[in-house]
Amino acid sequence: MIVRPVQVTDLPVLLALVRQAGRGLSSLPANEERLSHRLRWAKRTFAQQVERADADYLFVLEDDEQQVIGVSALTGAVGLREPWYNYRVGLTVNSSADLGIRRHIPTLFLNNEMTGQSELCSLFLRPDQRLGGHGRLLSLGRLLFVAEFPHLFSDKLIAELRGSADEQGCSPFWDSVGRHFFKMDFSHADHLSWLGNKSFIAELMPRQPLYTCLLTEQAQAVIGKPHANSEPALKILSAEGFAHQGYIDIFDAGPVIEAPVPDIRTVRDSQLLALTIGTPDDEAPMWLIHNRRLENCRITTAPARQVGDSLMVDRLTAKRLQLQPGDSVRGVLLLNQQARAVAA
Repeated sequence: MIVRPVQVTDLPVLLALVRQAGRGLSSLPANEERLSHRLRWAKRTFAQQVERADADYLFVLEDDEQQVIGVSALTGAVGLREPWYNYRVGLTVNSSADLGIRRHIPTLFLNNEMTGQSELCSLFLRPDQRLGGHGRLLSLGRLLFVAEFPHLFSDKLIAELRGSADEQGCSPFWDSVGRHFFKMDFSHADHLSWLGNKSFIAELMPRQPLYTCLLTEQAQAVIGKPHANSEPALKILSAEGFAHQGYIDIFDAGPVIEAPVPDIRTVRDSQLLALTIGTPDDEAPMWLIHNRRLENCRITTAPARQVGDSLMVDRLTAKRLQLQPGDSVRGVLLLNQQARAVAA
């Protein structure tokens, strides 16, 4: 398996892939014209022909038969072209000495404090391929890309995880909050947002803090909770150092997690090594490896052995990375392999 930049020729298979995602992948709608535009824009991004505010690094996961089975993305900076809104969960303390009452009431503050940060987004893996570490490669490959090209991104990465919504696209949080101000269903509002039409949020959403005690119990219960389908992604990123700091999505209340780039494990622990070709033994640990190229980026996981400043891989891995002996790679032990190495 390799992670590589999307190509314009990937359009048919990628369109079929995102149609499998249904309502859960609003950032990659199953619309041929819009998807084609995004693929062309991604090509320009990898060619460094766009500014950070417009950068859209779209990757695909491809098997050895050159079948695309997954997709993920990185944006250069959110909110610099269109406003980027979240709710920040805060706390209001009200008290009456005469009545002996003191209340701590959670509140939601509309803000755009994430403006300028780089975002992990648009991750989807074909359901029949969600074993064997493929999702981990698809997710962490982006972090190794950031480690190699930190100048292309901000000093913090964020990820807006999908919140609670049913198969019909109904969100208890939206039904308790947004519907009162927008008079449209959750799917329609989310669709408009991803089209880039976000001005309606500022125009219609109240600027005053919202008291969560006024919401339905169902809406209160899902604030900051990821959808069940997002829990594996949350687990992977949490292990990398991402944390929920109180920001949530304004539509479905899913958590927005974040991490300073230098503190992300994959970024912090990655090394530059010279590639050698050999036969790693059966006990060789698994590495995440990047060929250090931008437009012709290739990232994979493979058993490898570090010997000094070199990393030994087999011929198939070198072929996947499109590298020759002596070429430089950026590599990092996978987290469970790192723990084993420390224990040893």
